[in-house]
Amino acid sequence: MVKMQSTRYHLIELLTTTEGTYISGQLLSDRLHISRSAIWKHMKELEKDGYVIEGIPRKGYRIVQSPDKVSPNTIQWGLETEWLGQKIIHKTSTESTQEIAQQAARNNAEHGTVVIADEQTNGRGRMGRAWKSAKNKGVWMSLILRPAITPAAATRLTLLTATVLADVITKQTAAAPAIKWPNDLLINHKKIAGILTEMQAEQDRTQYVIVGIGVNVNQTLYDFAAPLKQQAASIKSETGEDQPIVPLIQSLLRSFEKTYDAFIDIGFSGIKTKWETYAYRIGERIRVQTNQTVFEAVLAGIADDGALLVQTDAGETQNVYSGEISWLT
Repeated sequence: MVKMQSTRYHLIELLTTTEGTYISGQLLSDRLHISRSAIWKHMKELEKDGYVIEGIPRKGYRIVQSPDKVSPNTIQWGLETEWLGQKIIHKTSTESTQEIAQQAARNNAEHGTVVIADEQTNGRGRMGRAWKSAKNKGVWMSLILRPAITPAAATRLTLLTATVLADVITKQTAAAPAIKWPNDLLINHKKIAGILTEMQAEQDRTQYVIVGIGVNVNQTLYDFAAPLKQQAASIKSETGEDQPIVPLIQSLLRSFEKTYDAFIDIGFSGIKTKWETYAYRIGERIRVQTNQTVFEAVLAGIADDGALLVQTDAGETQNVYSGEISWLT
């Protein structure tokens, strides 16, 4: 399977670099070291992915149109990452990409493996909440990471991912996202994306981390059930523009790899600063509910270790590591 995917990738590369001109079946056969019959079979598989390929006798083949269909081929062509997404597990439908990723990680899936689906039938978010994942209308994926960092440091990957999502959405769309601690992205006060980070770790060693990412991209308001209409949205519903999903996925993977590598090399400080520039309603009064207590405070930012910083009415700065926050007005 890996060899077939590699051959297909190089076939796309050869067809694309001819810049709209035809390339003969014999030349493709010579370059790829496979038969003309095998070339034809690969062409048919690419057409299933949505590529429109024109074949003219005595002239050859050319790609007329590339698809926005999610598949390993469409994501990996032009991805240009070093390690993230070099292995992709794609499902047209699955209960949860997190569950597929957990199983793959336990079976020694390599660092940077991406699990992605056209739809999830039982997607989940933080604290076991359901996440509706409409078919072909969003980004539903999980990243398998094997960082050589402590479990405490690995918890910051949620905040890292939030800054990556905010950056990409800002650059790729007309939207202005904000990050709500610890794992939500909002546009116009409505949730458009969520992050679920899970890990397998020992006391001082992280075995693997799975970062789940769900982004509502092309839903309309009619796609959301009545109770969610006031709370949930998509990039399209808030900007009025359809977004091609494959380029969005590629941008997310490229940006994540770059940001992750910087985090491993130089630490969290740059991410902390960026997170605070995107922070939702920073400086305002909030209610904080933890397992032990409920109190009111002012949202001040995040700490160097990724904890939420709040300023209490007594003037003290307090770190919040887990809990729920809501705004008082």
